Amino acid sequence: MRVIIIGAGQVGESIASDLDRSHEVVVVERDSNRVEDLTYSLDVLAIQGDGTSLSVLREAGIDEADMLIATTDNDETNIVACATAKAISDAFTVARVKNTEHLRTWQHSGDAFGIDFMVCTNLLAAEAIVRIIGLPAARDVDPFAEGRVQMAEFEVSADSPVADQTVREADRFDSLTFAAILRNGEVVIPRGESVISAGDRVVVIGSPESVQGFSDALVPADSLGSPDEVVIVGGSEVSYHVARLLEERGLRPRLIEYDADRARRLAEQLPGTIVMESDATNAEFLEREHVGDADVVVSALGSDEKNLLVSLLATRLGAARTVAVIDTPAYVELFEAVGVDVGLNPREVVAEEITRFTHEGGAENVALIESDKAEVLEIEVDRDSILVGQPIREVMTELPSGVVIGAITRQDEFVTPRGDTVIEPGDHVVVFVAIEVLDDVGPKL
Repeated sequence: MRVIIIGAGQVGESIASDLDRSHEVVVVERDSNRVEDLTYSLDVLAIQGDGTSLSVLREAGIDEADMLIATTDNDETNIVACATAKAISDAFTVARVKNTEHLRTWQHSGDAFGIDFMVCTNLLAAEAIVRIIGLPAARDVDPFAEGRVQMAEFEVSADSPVADQTVREADRFDSLTFAAILRNGEVVIPRGESVISAGDRVVVIGSPESVQGFSDALVPADSLGSPDEVVIVGGSEVSYHVARLLEERGLRPRLIEYDADRARRLAEQLPGTIVMESDATNAEFLEREHVGDADVVVSALGSDEKNLLVSLLATRLGAARTVAVIDTPAYVELFEAVGVDVGLNPREVVAEEITRFTHEGGAENVALIESDKAEVLEIEVDRDSILVGQPIREVMTELPSGVVIGAITRQDEFVTPRGDTVIEPGDHVVVFVAIEVLDDVGPKL
């Protein structure tokens, strides 16, 4: 497949990196330095130019392109690039936008702007945050099989009940599969005798009920309660959507916004949210408003540094958990090392969503683990799949290490994969695949 990517920022580079192994990828970027960097770091054709220009799109080979993905930081540029491509080619067009008004217009019209698929950064980030809020200790949560299956990544603390237990000892849930242990930047495929250590990150796949049960068991009962009390810091679009989604779940969050006009508008738009007008970096205000009593504090200010400051202040005041929106990718690991419980980079969330559309092999859903360590795929298997027709214990002998079958749904029912389970054509299988074996395993599934 020939794919043209407009914009070589974090989103564009992440998608290009995922595709360059198996597709013909062309990246169009204005910045000549970025073009030079991509030329040396990825197996792509990088072209300097304006992605909205007809001549540049022709140079990139739009006539033969199967897909165009517009991922710059400018909504209008992405929309125009898609519209131009659609006018002169049959390429499937994907646009990234931040403004949810563009998304609403596109959703209502079906094919507005000549865009076949649109992803909204702010909305996707908010949805990811709300999923994380719903599971104590979770660092990442993704739904599969229309919500019948959940993948979640948890960090194991030293005082967690499962710390120093073997996987066999920790596996007390009927419909839960331990897919991976992430340790010191490496992916460890767990066996029954594998020991879960403090500091590990554990990836599990199962029914939402079993993942919730594991989450409850993972967190000491006296450290975190149900996330009834949520404080959102900042009145950004991400904040608005987080508050709106929490309202839909019956919660009554508190939101702190410095600008009086913006605070008033948010109060009008969010009847189920308590909007407070103040500077959220004011420690006295946070203490006076009992922010330390919160189960979760979400920091979504326009500055990474302020989000770090607010998160650390909230933790010092006693907040059980902090989630910070971090625009600079390099800061995510740093901020988590100094005290932020979960750092979320919106561009990474968008890159993952777009990757779903481009995945070879017909995967219906894809989640990326630690950006590039592994992928969790949802596949509807057919008769040609290696998974079909024999017990899973025999299938696994034909697959390399690094593959874990996490869950199966059959006719909308959840099926827990065990050694004697036989996968049937039409089943939806959620499978964890380490990146080293992805190219080998993908076509067989």
